[in-house]
Amino acid sequence: MTTKLMTLVAVLAAGMGVFADTDGEVLTEAKDEIPVSAEFGLSFDSKYMTYGVIDGKDPIVTPSAEISFFDTLYFGVEAIFDVTKGNGKRGGYGNRAGKYTTLDSIVGIRHDFDLGETLGALSVDANYIYEYIPRSCDPDVGDTQYINLELSLGDLWLEPTLAIERDIMADDGTYANLELGHTFAVVEGESEDDDPVVTLRPAVGQGLGSSRRNKGYFGIDHGGLMDTSLSLTAEWAICDNLTLSGYVAYYDYLFDRRLRHGAREYNGEWGNASRYGDSYNFVGGLALTASF
Repeated sequence: MTTKLMTLVAVLAAGMGVFADTDGEVLTEAKDEIPVSAEFGLSFDSKYMTYGVIDGKDPIVTPSAEISFFDTLYFGVEAIFDVTKGNGKRGGYGNRAGKYTTLDSIVGIRHDFDLGETLGALSVDANYIYEYIPRSCDPDVGDTQYINLELSLGDLWLEPTLAIERDIMADDGTYANLELGHTFAVVEGESEDDDPVVTLRPAVGQGLGSSRRNKGYFGIDHGGLMDTSLSLTAEWAICDNLTLSGYVAYYDYLFDRRLRHGAREYNGEWGNASRYGDSYNFVGGLALTASF
């Protein structure tokens, strides 16, 4: 075979996904594939917390699954299961121990934008959630929908993350949370290019709610600073596809007297001895994540 012919074969082979060596011999064949990844998770939380207040005093288990295409478009599902009958009895929806209490269907897009050496990558995640709630004896409980946007600069030392949630069905309320944290490598990878095996991340966060968000949740027609949080998360990369994480967190309503009063009353509905409970809460949990 002439040199020109071998070159032509190599070019055609490359275009068709067939790899050839310099002598024109075909080594292997490959077809273009759609990049697809999947992630499965199972988490355990000592309490069911939302906006730093109690939505369930007993533990919950949350299985989840997600499939992603081109590392951009993803579809997910997530469900919250009561572990005991206590949450349903106190929350007015009966005994749902071992049964799901919410079922979320999720579709979203995510992408990283390079902002240069100073800021690094800006991670953007926007999604839509339809939350189905099983019909119960509480007539005020119904389905809802959310539009979410999350922006983060994970390459900075303080790793800021801004999360914005808009409820477009229940109360048309808006909630935002700004978190600052830093990830410390406790156990490094085998080489400098490998991710750490064990990490520890302390973080502080502050929530902000619109008047409609707080009216829908606390019955208080007043926008302001909601939950302040302090958290510590540990993560262990067991292998390339399996990660175990655990966290402890503290929540309180520190900066707005009216919302702190609402948080105390909301928490107090879950069996505190006094009429009004505490505005603060401690919670912890574990999560196992498998990715492929």
